[in-house]
Amino acid sequence: MTILVTGGAGYIGSHTVLALLTRGYDVVVVDNLCNSSEQALVRVQQLAGKALSFAQVDIRDKAELGNVFQQYNIDAVIHFAGLKAVGESNDKPLTYYQNNIQGTMTLLEVMQESGVKTLVFSSSATVYGEQNPPPYHEEQAIGSPSSPYGKSKAIVEQILQDICRAQEQFKVASLRYFNPIGADVSGLIGEDPNGIPNNLMPFVSQVAVGKREKLSIFGNDYPTKDGTCLRDYIHVTDLANGHIDALAWLDKQVNGCCDAFNLGTGNPLSVLDIVQGFEQFTGQKVCYEFAAKRQGDLAAFWADASKARTELGWQPVKSLKDMMVDTWRWQSQNPNGYC
Repeated sequence: MTILVTGGAGYIGSHTVLALLTRGYDVVVVDNLCNSSEQALVRVQQLAGKALSFAQVDIRDKAELGNVFQQYNIDAVIHFAGLKAVGESNDKPLTYYQNNIQGTMTLLEVMQESGVKTLVFSSSATVYGEQNPPPYHEEQAIGSPSSPYGKSKAIVEQILQDICRAQEQFKVASLRYFNPIGADVSGLIGEDPNGIPNNLMPFVSQVAVGKREKLSIFGNDYPTKDGTCLRDYIHVTDLANGHIDALAWLDKQVNGCCDAFNLGTGNPLSVLDIVQGFEQFTGQKVCYEFAAKRQGDLAAFWADASKARTELGWQPVKSLKDMMVDTWRWQSQNPNGYC
């Protein structure tokens, strides 16, 4: 099978491309490189010992995207391409709606015109909104996310449901991520955010490597075991393998379908758990201070991932130690990321 991976040069995308190549798939990557590096794909090919095809294309450019579908015999699509910073989306809502919603609609139009009917969508646990209590499970209704980023994911999921109702043979798996961290065990690929990291783990590792002075922990009086937020952290390699299992599941479906699956561990960890775990397993000191809470941060959320285990045959195997050690291997070997 030939799989088109949009946003395949990004953090989760590059690890998924590696998983695809090592399992024998042919891969075509499209990425506009606005938040990623082509060097990630160079390293992925080095690790896999197999070549991929790459086109620097923005998925909103229907003509260029159509050319990719004409050039390659695409069997299915894994769709990562989109913007993902919650805070930035509050400042630039139109940019997020244009990239994440308009871009996905353009991709779907080209898929329809090319006769490609299988899609794995990179969704998010943010679609559950603030109303649903944890642990989140797929039977809960999509909520009203507080950020334009979360809303864009929820809207795309609803669009996909409508398409599947209208087209009997269209098959979709929406994978709702929780908090991916870690890096490939080789240390050659990992998370390389532009500028100041928006996520906890790269900030922790950048403090440890000396790029940042200290970590700000937003809030220490939440109703949790240590006052800091609880989240469901999952190793990016486990997450990548979930996409392969979702592809295999879709391939077995005789008729069209549109289903959602949580990809998480079901084991919530606090911000202090992560900081202390990093120090314990890497031997690196992380300086931190407590700061004011951020608007929109929930005290706790984590996954009920039993559906993915039962139906996809997927389950995470990486430990907290793996997450910390692999993150530090990547960061210490690549203090400036891919630059």
